[in-house]
Amino acid sequence: MAAVEVEEKVAVVPRVEVVYLPPITVDYPDSDGKPMAETDVHIQQLIYLREALSDYFRDDPNVYVAGNLFVYYVEGDPSQVVAPDVFVVKGVPKGNRRFFQVWKEGKAPDVVFELTSKKTRYEDLGAKKGTYEVLGVQEYFIFDPLGEYLQPPLIAFRLTPEGYRQVEGEPLVSQVLGLELRVEGNFLRLVDPRTGEKLLTPLEAQEARRQAEEARRQAERRAAEEAEARRRAEAELEQLRAELARLKGELPG
Repeated sequence: MAAVEVEEKVAVVPRVEVVYLPPITVDYPDSDGKPMAETDVHIQQLIYLREALSDYFRDDPNVYVAGNLFVYYVEGDPSQVVAPDVFVVKGVPKGNRRFFQVWKEGKAPDVVFELTSKKTRYEDLGAKKGTYEVLGVQEYFIFDPLGEYLQPPLIAFRLTPEGYRQVEGEPLVSQVLGLELRVEGNFLRLVDPRTGEKLLTPLEAQEARRQAEEARRQAERRAAEEAEARRRAEAELEQLRAELARLKGELPG
């Protein structure tokens, strides 16, 4: 019987070269080159709100206050950004940030203040309001310091299950912050409703410190003058006692 040769065919697998690509890096800018605010009035109001709120919550390590800072709310898409004039976030640690990323912090701001004008009114009442509502910002305050279009110059929105609803009536108290918002001319003042104490501007705080220091110095001067007067009176009394004793010694027995 003839031998049968069987040819074994082996499939040739082409070589595959694996190329490792570096992860895509998304750039999140921290500035758009625009000014912090439109006018000195807007800037002073922004600084006041940021500094007053920072001081008010200074003892709570988990309340973050910022102003004119980018808030990115969609990971990987830096075009999805908003820059509130002032905002407050409860439940996140204090600390300096270049920007605020909602997905990293675990939540959006709780309160937002916008200092509006004719130039920004459509954005403040339109796109920004819609963005804050979707993000779950609990309270949204819009203040028109120059009275250019808002009457009254302060309006407030509070988030409900049906979306934002305008807050009516006075006094206007933030449920999140526990502070009253009071309009004083073209200035928005924060007030502690428990004590009636106004939160001071940086200049007012400096003046209050100067007055307290001057009162302390005056009190120290009065105390020193009174102590010196007592010392002199005691010395005079001692002299009188000594003189009386001497006179008694000279009298015949």
